[in-house]
Amino acid sequence: MTTKGTPGRMVRIEDDMWAAYGELCAEEGTSRADDIRRHVHSRVAAWRKQQARHAAIQRRLDAAES
Repeated sequence: MTTKGTPGRMVRIEDDMWAAYGELCAEEGTSRADDIRRHVHSRVAAWRKQQARHAAIQRRLDAAES
């Protein structure tokens, strides 16, 4: 079941790993879903920052060539 209108996603993870992940998240006071969302947001933010840096470098190179 999803909340806040977010679509559900399916991932394949071994049962023993999923159970251990649930224990880890419970000890940290979070849910697996929230932990996964935070991880994905963090990775995408880092990727976008890297993409912006590369674009800025390319713009400087293009400007230097003209």
